[in-house]
Amino acid sequence: MKKLKSIDLFAGIGGTRLAFEKACKELNIEPETVFYSEINNYCREVYNKNFKKTKAWADIKLIPNKLINKKIPNHDILLAGFPCQPFSRAGIVKRNSLNKSHGFNDKNQGNLFFNILDIINIKKPKAFLLENVKHLAYYNEGKVLKKILSSLRKNYFVPDPKILNARDFGLAQKRERIYIVGFLKNLHFNFEYPQPLNTPTKVEDFLEKDINSSFTISDRLWNGHKKRRKRNKKMGKGFGYKLTYPSDSYTRTISSRYYKDGGECLIYRGKGKNPRKLTPRECFNLQGFPKSFKISKSNIPAYKQAGNSVPINVVKKILINMISCILNYKKNEDLAA
Repeated sequence: MKKLKSIDLFAGIGGTRLAFEKACKELNIEPETVFYSEINNYCREVYNKNFKKTKAWADIKLIPNKLINKKIPNHDILLAGFPCQPFSRAGIVKRNSLNKSHGFNDKNQGNLFFNILDIINIKKPKAFLLENVKHLAYYNEGKVLKKILSSLRKNYFVPDPKILNARDFGLAQKRERIYIVGFLKNLHFNFEYPQPLNTPTKVEDFLEKDINSSFTISDRLWNGHKKRRKRNKKMGKGFGYKLTYPSDSYTRTISSRYYKDGGECLIYRGKGKNPRKLTPRECFNLQGFPKSFKISKSNIPAYKQAGNSVPINVVKKILINMISCILNYKKNEDLAA
C-alpha cells in the first residue's frame, strides 16, 4: 500500500485530518500525519483523543524560517485552515467596534498565512490545501486574495479558488467556504474541484433522539430573540434568529458563537413550545463527523470547536481529486521512464 504524509496546520480538533484519512482510505492509500499545530489547549485535547500520537507544535509563529527544516518533517501534502476571523464579516465588525485591526493588519491572526507560505516554500510539499471563509474572496475588494494567490503561484500551480457549500455535499447545513489548492510543478494533472452531489438532505436526519430539556431555550431568551428580530427588521439590519424545522433541507451556518444563544439555528418543537438549541453532537453531525468521534464533555468548547471546524464531506472530495492527481502523475512519470 502506498503512503502519503501530511502536516495539519491550525488543526483545531482535526477535521481536515479526518477528511484526509477518509480520502486516503477510499483510494487505498496509507495516510500518515507527521506533524500538527494548534494553539488552543482544549482543541489539542480533543485532537489527541481521536488520532494517533503525532508530533505537535502549539504556536506556529514561534518557528523561525531558519528552523523550519529542522522542526517540521518532510511531507507530501500540507493542510491548513488558517484563522478566518480577521476576514469574516462578523470578525471585521467586531474588530471595528473594538478599534482593532483586521485582515493582514491583524498581527495575531491575520498574517498567519505568511507562516504557511514560508513552510510551503521551504519544505516544498507536492500539494497543499488551504481553507477559509467565503468573505476572503471579497475582503478589501479582493486584493487580499490576489496577494495570497500571487505569493503561492511563484512556486506552485494554483488554479482559481473555489467556494463550495456543505449542503451540496450531503450535509444539511448551508456552509460556504473558499478552498485554495496548489501543486508542485506538473502534479496538478488536470485537477478539478468536485462537482455538487445534490444529494437530498433533511435536518432531522442529523438530529439526536430523546433530547435533554436543558437544550430548550428559556422564555426570557425566546422573548429576547423575538424582540431583537422585530427591532432589527425595522432597522433593516437583518431578521435575527432562524427557526429551523426538522423537515427543512438545511440549517444556517453553525458558527463558533452558537453556544451563546443558538440564534442561527433554533429547532422547532411544535406549536406553543419554545424551540431548542442543537446539541453539540448535532453540530458535529452537521459538519460530517462520525458518531465515533470523541468530542469535549463540556458544551461550550464543544460548540466552539464544531463551529470552527470544516465540513468533512467537502474536504474529503477535494482531497480525493488532489491525491488522484498526484498518483496519476506518478504513474505517467513511471511510464515515461
